[in-house]
Amino acid sequence: MKNLLDKLYRNQSIIFKFFLLAISVFLIVYFFPTGGQFKYEIIKGKPWQYENLYAPFDFAILKSDEEIAAEKSRIRKTHIPYFKYDVSTAENVKNNWQEKLDGSQDSLVNTNQKVAEFISKTVDEVYQNGIRIQDGEENNYSIIFLIKNKQVEELLYKDLLTQQDLKPYLISNIEGNYLSNLKNELLEIFFEVLEVNVQYDEELNQKQIQSKFDQISYTRGRVTKGSKIIAKGEIIEGEKLRMLNSLKYEYESQSLESSAFVVVITGYTCLVGLSLLMLLLFIRQYRPDIYDNNNKITFIFFNILFLVFLTLLVLRLDTDYVYVVPLCILPLTLKAFFDARLGLFTHMITVLILGLIVPDSYEYMFLQIIAGIVTILTVSELYKRANLFISVVQITLVYIFAYFAFNMIKEGSIAEINYNNFIYFLLSGVGLLFVQPFIYAHEKIFGLISDLSLLELSDTNSKLLKELANVAPGTFHHSLNVANLAEAAANEIGANSLLIRVGALYHDIGKMKNPIYFTENQTTSVSPHDELSPRESAEVIINHRLEGIEIAKRRNLPDRIIDFIRTHHGTTTVYYFYAKQKEEDEGEDINKKDFRYPGPIPFSKETAILMMCDSVEAASKSLKEPNTQLIDDFVEKIINKQIQEDQFINANITFKEIQSIKKILKAKLNNIYHLRIEYPD
Repeated sequence: MKNLLDKLYRNQSIIFKFFLLAISVFLIVYFFPTGGQFKYEIIKGKPWQYENLYAPFDFAILKSDEEIAAEKSRIRKTHIPYFKYDVSTAENVKNNWQEKLDGSQDSLVNTNQKVAEFISKTVDEVYQNGIRIQDGEENNYSIIFLIKNKQVEELLYKDLLTQQDLKPYLISNIEGNYLSNLKNELLEIFFEVLEVNVQYDEELNQKQIQSKFDQISYTRGRVTKGSKIIAKGEIIEGEKLRMLNSLKYEYESQSLESSAFVVVITGYTCLVGLSLLMLLLFIRQYRPDIYDNNNKITFIFFNILFLVFLTLLVLRLDTDYVYVVPLCILPLTLKAFFDARLGLFTHMITVLILGLIVPDSYEYMFLQIIAGIVTILTVSELYKRANLFISVVQITLVYIFAYFAFNMIKEGSIAEINYNNFIYFLLSGVGLLFVQPFIYAHEKIFGLISDLSLLELSDTNSKLLKELANVAPGTFHHSLNVANLAEAAANEIGANSLLIRVGALYHDIGKMKNPIYFTENQTTSVSPHDELSPRESAEVIINHRLEGIEIAKRRNLPDRIIDFIRTHHGTTTVYYFYAKQKEEDEGEDINKKDFRYPGPIPFSKETAILMMCDSVEAASKSLKEPNTQLIDDFVEKIINKQIQEDQFINANITFKEIQSIKKILKAKLNNIYHLRIEYPD
């Protein structure tokens, strides 16, 4: 049992990765659609490349979207609209119109019986069919249904008076009468008493139209089992295309039998598992530092799962919206945290997985892979908003251009291209602009650090660095010099220059606790070490590393920056105080561990560069009369000693790169001390 637990403990990293792989495969396959899959690729306008295809079962031929749309348009055009007749309004006006008149109008009616009779008769005529609101969209109707007292009457649409028709109708009645001399007064009376009482019944009309839509047949004709659908070499178009699409729809809509379901799920599991396994092997081969970090592996798989689930959700809503998903946010995110090669490879694996279930999979995969390549090539310095915006515009244009060219081949006509997808590409581009908050969320969840955060941390006006400048100005100046040296060295060998600059700025923050114990902060010839034993002095010096880690954690600095604080002295010795102790305790055995930093030693190129630059910059202050030869020998001596003490064996840095770093440090120190190269006579 103990041996088993030991094995599990030693292999826990590998076990975790296989567990992560298994759970990822399970989640993806679980949410995959499980209908039947049509095994042939249908490309409009291209020859049928397979053997003669015969109908495996009876199926109906589906109407095209254009045919369905045309039928719906015909239904809307031929629909006879329903209007509601408000009986209460009509009766109220006919019975009480006199009560609405003012004094002068009432006097006219009461003194002239003929006027009263004419008004009453005209009101009755107007409300025989009623008055409606003018609506330009309804002018094409010839016949309508008028719902009056729960009875439906059919009448000509023109027999309904509108508010605009009312005036000419009344003028015509008045001028054809003996009361034409009272036209203005009568018009004023009519407009005072008449009210609209007929309205278009929106709810009833929509129900009637929808009822007719529900009766539409979405098929026309049937194909019987054994009938030839298409022969090898025939062009896929017209009726052949409709039959193939109908057969594909039948396959994908059929529920699988239990045995077939198991086979399909097994196939999906194998393909998805193989894809994710290839990603793991790629990371292990080319990015072992990421492979050894389970947190980073989890981060990569989380992003794959997130975009796969987002795409599956969109597919369930409507397959037409599949290009709205900003899939290129994946390579953008991974490039921000790792590198372009890993970002592109992960993107391609994700596209391959989605290609199993999206419609027009070849077109989808082609567009997404091209867009992913453009993303990797164009996006640089993501922390600059202008760069991100320009890159998003370029990615969107490539989407549109590739889709346009692809569909010119597929459709054979510009008019047949679905231009709605251009809008979806634009929406996808807008989604890519959210990559910065997306990256910020990942930093908080997974404890990673991107160039965006590094840029913020490199600001010397940040609270912690300003505090360092105030409390330990010498240390702050030393950190700036080390940052400049390290950045130049990192650029020379292709390391992460922004990361190492930030690490250099913060590597000595532990000196803030006891700044006066470090020579760069001492302003007089009196040193507090004079009152301490060499062993106590060494302890104070060594402790600045641990105190720096504590400060960094309290201030929520990322772990990758804390790594520089941990490793910038490795397991080297505080040699000055060790030698002083040996001198005081001559002849006695001295434990060298009391004067040695506890480590760890550098484990990346960046941390190794910082150790070299920190040691060289600090020791260069002891040079009294520096010259080119002295500086060259000085740099060689310090770095060679670190190599002899095995400080770089875990850092994955080559001797060639170390030589390049030495060259840069020599040149920079010569510039600092304003030295010129001595040319021969």
